[in-house]
Amino acid sequence: MAAPTATVDLSAALITAPVPIGHWLVILPVAHCITLGAVLLMLRAYPRLQAWLAIPGLAALALIDAALLAKVAADGPLTMVMGRWLPPFGIAFTVDLFGALMAFTAALAALAGGIYALADIGESGRRYGFFPLLMLLMAGVTGAFLTGDIFNLYVWFEVLLISSFGLIILGSEREQIDGALKYAVLNLIATTLFLVGVGILYAAFGTLNMADIAAKAGDLRGTAPLMTLASLFLLAFGMKAAAFPVNFWLPASYHTPRIVVSALFAGLLTKVGIYALIRVMVMLLPMERQELSLVIALAAAATILVGALGALAENDIRRLFGYVVISGIGNMLAGVALGGLGGISGAVFYALHSMVLMTALYLAAGEIARRGGGFSLSALGGLYRQSGGFTALSLVLFLAACGLPPFSGFWPKVILVKASLDLGAWWLAASILLGGFLTTIAFGRLFLLAYWRPAPMTLTPLALRPPGARWRTGLPLATLAALVVGFGILPEQLLALSQSAAAGLADPQAYLHSVFPEGRAP
Repeated sequence: MAAPTATVDLSAALITAPVPIGHWLVILPVAHCITLGAVLLMLRAYPRLQAWLAIPGLAALALIDAALLAKVAADGPLTMVMGRWLPPFGIAFTVDLFGALMAFTAALAALAGGIYALADIGESGRRYGFFPLLMLLMAGVTGAFLTGDIFNLYVWFEVLLISSFGLIILGSEREQIDGALKYAVLNLIATTLFLVGVGILYAAFGTLNMADIAAKAGDLRGTAPLMTLASLFLLAFGMKAAAFPVNFWLPASYHTPRIVVSALFAGLLTKVGIYALIRVMVMLLPMERQELSLVIALAAAATILVGALGALAENDIRRLFGYVVISGIGNMLAGVALGGLGGISGAVFYALHSMVLMTALYLAAGEIARRGGGFSLSALGGLYRQSGGFTALSLVLFLAACGLPPFSGFWPKVILVKASLDLGAWWLAASILLGGFLTTIAFGRLFLLAYWRPAPMTLTPLALRPPGARWRTGLPLATLAALVVGFGILPEQLLALSQSAAAGLADPQAYLHSVFPEGRAP
């Protein structure tokens, strides 16, 4: 299909006014990550200095994202255009409340992971580039959340994939290479499908700017192959998010790298896939999302149940948590299928909760292995007697993952169940509740075997870390657990932000006005 043509005065598309200072916040997080990553790469011969530069850098990223979130919450969506060309000709970074929330939460998870890495990643791993790769990963994740151009969304996916390949093989063990191969093949297939969809979209719309696509979709619905596009994007982003039936790569790969890398992957990477799915299906192709809602709902129910049943069957704690990640993706997909303010706000809330929780769960798995000598449930025991404080912290995370009150996982499930019942989708509500019940059994089994039963006689804990290393593992775990408790007991602010983000996606007029303040370009 030929691209739409129009006679446009390109000279009028050039920016002549200076960019407001506040708008520089839109691009600053990505520029910060890339610059710091380059500096850390140049300091490869100084692994200790690398680490102590990276942690303040990650803290600065969190502060920048916090300032961006506050600015967007106060003033609405912000746009900054690269190359002094106005949209749709220039590449735009556009951030709304949804993107700002995701970027800030990702920065918090990365900061926690970076602090934990001070104890988990040795000098060899630092020399091989853990901290530069982490900053490159955050550049890709943050860029995906903040871009307003769908081709650049693909570019940022590639950036985070390149860095994740480096992180997953850090150590060059046989198991890591095997996990990296499975991870790479499925993600490259998904990326190829995404790129094919972008090509068809450009042929149909003649633009790659998301705001321009959202504005033109209604006019082209009768002539452009929008259902084909929606199906391609659904499959591509579903693979990246590890939704059923293309979820098998995640439990086969996430247990292979260092535990801090698994924590970052579980907390961040699948959520980028969910973010892209919500952005494209809800904001750009809402009618096609509605037509595919039954398919998405069936995939959501299957993802929830497959993840919960997989967690019940696993003996390796890391693989068990991988299935918990999958089950959570199903809950977010349920929100996409339901649509409306309730469904989308539930999906947004659950995504924010999952980013914090899954990072914390994998970090807790590292502590379980250190205290118990391994990740196998059949060989663990007696952790309660070793440390009552760590046991209490673990129980908080386990209950939050099950969606039980008074923790953060409870509220998004309540929202999703209510939205399902309001639409008469009782079977989807039942799937969400059954998934939570099965997950509770899986975590109850984990707690009884690893914590409550007596330690086996063959228990050989790993070498205790020096006292100076304890805060590096305890601080990030305690902070993330505090967030889980805080947003469970006082959910009003996060609920309000999630609802505002969902409203902005369902009615993107403020987003469009940010990109085209004088009206949509021809």
